[in-house]
Amino acid sequence: MDAAGNSGDYDLAIIGGGINGCGIARDAAGRGWSVHLCDRSDLASGTSSASTKLIHGGLRYLEQYDFRLVREALMEREVLWGIAPHIIWPLRFVLPHHKQLRPAWLLRLGLFLYDHLGGRKRLPPTRTLRLSTDPAGAVLKPEFTRGFEYSDCWVEDSRLVVLNARDAAEHGATIAPRTACVSAERVNGHWHVALHDETTGARRTIRARVLVNAAGPWVAQVAGSVIRANVSASVRLVQGSHIVVPKLYDHESCYIFQNADGRVFFLIPYERDFTLIGTTDQDFTGDLGNIQASAEEIVYLCHSASAYLRRPVTPDMVVWSYSGVRPLFDDGSSAPQQATRDYVLKLDAPPDAPALLSVFGGKITTYRRLAESALAMLQPHLPTVAEETAGWTGRRPLPGGDFPVDGFEAQLAAATIRYSFVPSGTLRRLLRAYGTRIDTLLGDATSYADLGRNFGADLTEAELRYLIHAEWARTAQDVIWRRSKLGLRLSAEQVTTIDDAMRLMTQQGMATA
Repeated sequence: MDAAGNSGDYDLAIIGGGINGCGIARDAAGRGWSVHLCDRSDLASGTSSASTKLIHGGLRYLEQYDFRLVREALMEREVLWGIAPHIIWPLRFVLPHHKQLRPAWLLRLGLFLYDHLGGRKRLPPTRTLRLSTDPAGAVLKPEFTRGFEYSDCWVEDSRLVVLNARDAAEHGATIAPRTACVSAERVNGHWHVALHDETTGARRTIRARVLVNAAGPWVAQVAGSVIRANVSASVRLVQGSHIVVPKLYDHESCYIFQNADGRVFFLIPYERDFTLIGTTDQDFTGDLGNIQASAEEIVYLCHSASAYLRRPVTPDMVVWSYSGVRPLFDDGSSAPQQATRDYVLKLDAPPDAPALLSVFGGKITTYRRLAESALAMLQPHLPTVAEETAGWTGRRPLPGGDFPVDGFEAQLAAATIRYSFVPSGTLRRLLRAYGTRIDTLLGDATSYADLGRNFGADLTEAELRYLIHAEWARTAQDVIWRRSKLGLRLSAEQVTTIDDAMRLMTQQGMATA
């Protein structure tokens, strides 16, 4: 028996704790299949925490005639907003017309399609802006006099991953971060999956009816060196980097800018006091264990933003940068930005042998639909479950998201009464991160002192304990960059103190388990 009480036999074993792996785990567990998910690192430690953090259709994909992908993504915007209104909310994007690039009629046509292709219901439609008088134009150079404003949504990407894992666990799945799959082989009709606990060094083997390779940028490595499977698909690794600078303007709208190289990039208000700028698109050939924004990418983003803004953005303004590698399906495109963002699923199911499904590409916006497609392909190789369970993930809220999409302020008002001792900014942050699970985190506390030590940026002992016990956090990096972005506000000394405290809390938890 493992720690979750399972015997070691599962319907699905999943390699990869990013959004696709956790999305498949949640859907499968909720349908009644037994699931084991492992990742050699923390959940969302790779590409899934390095996105632009948008739930969007991908306006620029219309130029590539990728209408199916855009339509599916647009349809998912309001579905995901509905199941996670604490970590997903609407944004308005300002698209200035650049006279030397795409013509205004083409932008308007694209935005018309964007408004109508995906069944938009709650989000407001596109409108035309006179930037010379609209507040959104104040930050822009005076030559940008006309623009358009349209809707998309924001998502706390790494929290979306963790909440999918949390819900999968509450449906019976075993979630095993920091557990490497060292080998997997077909034996007597099952997969025998050898696992190595990266923390304790313990080794064990589980059996599974089907195996899912959702290892993201490492999907080809896992296929070749761990599973030793002949998967007939190639991966194109494309790096996307972002920079964070002190906030460039005071309003809440975002900007989408066209670049002379045919790409687009975004400026987005970020963590109250900052602006996020990104992303880049360049082929990646380096070490997947050391992904970071290059000096050239930082200069590129600064230069591109400065082409539109009255106040230039310079590399010395950058307070943080991050970078991820997208595992795109190699469709033979000559330019990285033209490679398809659609997902590709490859099933290897020889007669009388357990099935293997490999996941290539995909967007965070369409992760739930990817999971449904994956399980539809695997269903013939799994035990029969109730057919009406299909599609349930779009109807049931993710943990903490059980309130209306327009109900956040009402939730905050009620929480302010219950927890009047918590500073208002901290309470808003906690409610945005945990939604209605804030009651579990704060428990029976009646004073701020009841939350224990404050480690800086209002990160308390109570929150650390919650993240350790409910969200698999083990290190300060898990907490300050993936479960939150408090790293922007903490010193190196404070981070070391958090690490020491978490190590002690984890040891104490193991001792009492």
